[in-house]
Amino acid sequence: MENRQRLCIRGGRVIDPTTGTDDRRTLWIESETIIPQPQEISGDRFDVLDATGCWVLPGIVDMHVHLREPGNEEAETIESGVHAAAAGGVTTLACMPNTTPPLDEPEQIKFVLHKARRLDSVSVHPIGAVSKGRAGEILAPVADLHRAGAVAISDDGSPIRSAALLRQALDICKELDIPVIDHCEDMSLSVNGVVREGPVSRRLGVPGIPAMAEEVMVARDIVVARHTGGRLHLAHLSTVGSVQLLRQAREEGLSVTGEVTPHHLALTHESLLGEDTNFKMNPPLGTQEDRAELIRGLADGTMSVIASDHAPHRAQDKRHGLNAAAFGVIGLETMLAVVITELVKPGHLSPLQAVACLTSNPAEILGLDAGTLRPGARADIVVVDPKTCWTVDPQDFFSKSKNTCFAGRELFGKVKYTLVGGRVVFQT
Repeated sequence: MENRQRLCIRGGRVIDPTTGTDDRRTLWIESETIIPQPQEISGDRFDVLDATGCWVLPGIVDMHVHLREPGNEEAETIESGVHAAAAGGVTTLACMPNTTPPLDEPEQIKFVLHKARRLDSVSVHPIGAVSKGRAGEILAPVADLHRAGAVAISDDGSPIRSAALLRQALDICKELDIPVIDHCEDMSLSVNGVVREGPVSRRLGVPGIPAMAEEVMVARDIVVARHTGGRLHLAHLSTVGSVQLLRQAREEGLSVTGEVTPHHLALTHESLLGEDTNFKMNPPLGTQEDRAELIRGLADGTMSVIASDHAPHRAQDKRHGLNAAAFGVIGLETMLAVVITELVKPGHLSPLQAVACLTSNPAEILGLDAGTLRPGARADIVVVDPKTCWTVDPQDFFSKSKNTCFAGRELFGKVKYTLVGGRVVFQT
């Protein structure tokens, strides 16, 4: 479908958490913008996109994506990542700084923005590094990174190792009104761990990562955030204890938010009993009790974001057995379907709740003008058929990497159209 000056999306169930909308209606687009229903439309020509039987949602805002470029283009590039995002209904993404070189200088932020803008598709927002070289020692030029276009800072892929450095980062980001995003892992506890410490790690005979490796850092981060008043976002939480600590912080009124990934919501460490390295990730998959508490944390608002933590790896980097294989799985092209299958269909979350976690909530945390279908907003939209069941085949993915933990799995929710600025950038 070509770019349309005027378009109406007709027959679908429009779900928009920013307006509380969940009903069947027509969405009107003129140029790049969503508009109110025209009073007189008989003389105007609107091309029609039929969304009968589908949900019409704000484009997904994925605030945790690894695009690998610069430095590891064999696994993913900005271009291939953008195509994968569009196929998954993601119209806005924030990319992590653990590239080579890392995104710790304004020039690196500008490089990513330039490459993404040339594609004229999904919006890409870089996240700058907290520390120079992501080495956890010297604060990066955070204000300069923000001026260059960074929407947050993080050393993701590594924790912010020093409480003093975290304090500095939170102080300056408070002035800039952007969040500090932390990968919570006490590496003196995780050491050479491979999977979650417990019966599965013992049965496999591999080193385990204890739940407290995450929880100790969550507790530390919350204490520092309490004393600075800065905005802290806790990435990919995975344990009962982490959710409980975050719940207490939010009840206290602290500016602390948290996210969870689709794989931690859908799977447990028992998935690793087959020794498939596509189930190896950091943080590791947890117990059924962890999974239940993560779902509860979303349902009661303790955690407000579902993010993919899309982590592409070359096939050879996943072939070395559990001990040596790289951590991480891809998720841009399966996230929406996993959420529909594992959260909405069983009734754990309402469609409005689930869509908020994928769209308006991450947009608000990052301060982005996205995740809404309000009139006047940019027409970033995904049309998804929630009843279509499909089998995940990584060979069909747009991502250069195929390391999914959902291969062969049947999921509900097929993206039919993805629109960016009123233009269809993906369709099936």
